[in-house]
Amino acid sequence: MIKKQLNDFIRAIKSLKHFRLTKQKKKKLIVLGVLAAVIIALLVIAVCVTAAGSKPEPADQTGTVQAETEPDSFMIKNVKVIPQTDLKAGCETYACTMLLNILGFDLDEHTIADNYLNCVYVFKNDDGSAYGPDMYSAFAGTAYAGWGVYAPSMAKSMNNYLKDQKSDLKAYPMENVELEDLVDSYVSKGVPVMIWATTNMEEPYVFDTWEVNYVDENAKTKIGDTFSWYMHEHCLVLIGYDKDNYYFGDSTAGKVSCFSKELVKKRYEQMFKQSIVVK
Repeated sequence: MIKKQLNDFIRAIKSLKHFRLTKQKKKKLIVLGVLAAVIIALLVIAVCVTAAGSKPEPADQTGTVQAETEPDSFMIKNVKVIPQTDLKAGCETYACTMLLNILGFDLDEHTIADNYLNCVYVFKNDDGSAYGPDMYSAFAGTAYAGWGVYAPSMAKSMNNYLKDQKSDLKAYPMENVELEDLVDSYVSKGVPVMIWATTNMEEPYVFDTWEVNYVDENAKTKIGDTFSWYMHEHCLVLIGYDKDNYYFGDSTAGKVSCFSKELVKKRYEQMFKQSIVVK
């Protein structure tokens, strides 16, 4: 093929009689043509050798090239972090509001706090004995001044809101799901997750204890049992990760917070590995 093209080139050069070229110039032009053809041939050979030696990437049945590894970082964008101001004890309410905002619902923290939380007060007798709810069943106190609530009761409140919005989505409380699984199943796909840990990932410790006077189907205790509240108990929205850290919509910080995976894992386990996803 290349030889034929070279011969055609030479014949074309010789046939250019209307150009006033000397024999010496014609000879030089032919030599340049030969050199150009040789260079082209070498380039064609190099391309063929490279193509023959390359190994195609694996493809699925649709012909789409598969990624070799999962990305080691991801962040849900445009998260509006709501600073924890009016609701001094309402980190769970702020977290669920941020999560629902991410999913497109138009509400503020007062919507849930004032209309949907199942609140049961903690009260003390003169003798110092205290009574209150199992926090898996109800919010101990209120979001304005209280202790907190755990995932099953918070999910019930969120589902009442979602029902009123005529949404097909539902809040699912989860327990004992590893953080890595939450990331793989939800966060990496753009779905935020509420998790229970601690404020600034500080060490939790028992601060208040009361006798249980309220339970529902989600309770971990019975009427008359003792329930303890842990100082620094906090709820955040897991929205991202990288190789070493997790990122959260964090109401107490009033911004996106970043903590090491190792530390978050420890605090998450200390707060009973509870979480909520809306899907």
